Amino acid sequence: MAQPPSGEQPWGAPDPSQRQDPGLAAGPGNGAGRLGPGTGGRRIGRRTLFKGAGGIAVAGVGIGVLPLFSTPDRHQDPAACRAQDVSAKNKTFTISTWPLYIDTDTKHHTSTLTDFQKEFGVKVNYYTDVTDNVVFFNKVVNQLGSCTTTGRDMMVLTDWMAARMIQMGWLQPMDPAKVPNLHNNIISSLRAPAWDPERKFSAPWQAGFTGIGYNTKYLPNPPRNIKDLLTRPDLKGKVAVMTEMRDTMGLMLLGLGYDPENFTQAQWDESIAFLEKAKVDGQIRAFSGQEYTDDLAAGNTVACIAWSGDMAAASPDAHSKFLVPEEGMMIWSDNMLIPNMASHQTIAEDWVNFYYRPEQAARLADYNYYVSPVQGIEPYIKKIDPDLLKDRDLANLVLPNDDYLKQTHNFMALSEAQIRNYERDFSNVSGV
Repeated sequence: MAQPPSGEQPWGAPDPSQRQDPGLAAGPGNGAGRLGPGTGGRRIGRRTLFKGAGGIAVAGVGIGVLPLFSTPDRHQDPAACRAQDVSAKNKTFTISTWPLYIDTDTKHHTSTLTDFQKEFGVKVNYYTDVTDNVVFFNKVVNQLGSCTTTGRDMMVLTDWMAARMIQMGWLQPMDPAKVPNLHNNIISSLRAPAWDPERKFSAPWQAGFTGIGYNTKYLPNPPRNIKDLLTRPDLKGKVAVMTEMRDTMGLMLLGLGYDPENFTQAQWDESIAFLEKAKVDGQIRAFSGQEYTDDLAAGNTVACIAWSGDMAAASPDAHSKFLVPEEGMMIWSDNMLIPNMASHQTIAEDWVNFYYRPEQAARLADYNYYVSPVQGIEPYIKKIDPDLLKDRDLANLVLPNDDYLKQTHNFMALSEAQIRNYERDFSNVSGV
């Protein structure tokens, strides 16, 4: 691949407008903005900020489907595609992650990010430029596929994308001796995924659930299952579903009685047809990838497919609540990944180890209300926010018990052909 002109950032490098300072939180339509009155500090959603006008699709042309991974020239050997580690001399660290996913500095609170910078003497370039796995993939595919720098030391991506990048040899392994907290403190349900059984290449940042969200003010009688969500006459034109294929289609499969971890082509076809009929019938207002919580809070939609943390972190006047569908819900995790040619590997490993300290993980979980991947945080949560644990519905979204977890499902691992076919099928229906 040709290199950019001397002195310029690599193509696909983080956009400076999307950098978030420790004391700033990204705001709608901005790269960053100070928390305004009424935000309640932590009570801001995690995946609710998506850039650009293409975030919501009612109909029309989409952005296309996931490009083909497995072309011979794109596979890499991580051992041969490794940059010199300059952590000791250059105390900077660049991370690309999702918006609104970390606590921020306030008058009465010093953020975990600020504490990390002080403890390790590091300047963190914190970019909130991951707004969709596929969109972000398109930013970095050429660099990762040609063993050139992405301009990043870490990326935070959802498990299915992490699995594909590991398979392609695009990620650097972490030294277990430098991340002992990861291996000692990770919760059992996330310890050994099939795609990274030793957690050599990935470390969950947070996890969460996908189910039904609804507005308690406008909808006192919410749909209890996916079929009701997509067929109840009183919800016509007031439902939003997600642009993330695995979240939406996992629930479609569950809604028809199928297992999203083990389904057939015929079951997939039936589930896509189920979704398409709801769209054609006018049940679905939008396939949303941008501020679906705003529409829900305003009453433009009254029920939707939602991420648990967004509902839990919503301000009280949003009247938003998370509901586990009768059929069950999807579970996912977002993972810290070190890309090939990252030049600050040691600092990246320090970052992972720092956030796997229970006291730091508790502060993070109390901010964004997603499932912490770190065991042993409950005593710290009790000190920080005792009211959280008193509300069992809310506590289950941060510290779920075994009964709650029994309702969760993963999405089936897909072959290369399935990825392209299923993404195409979904894009044809969603328009995104």
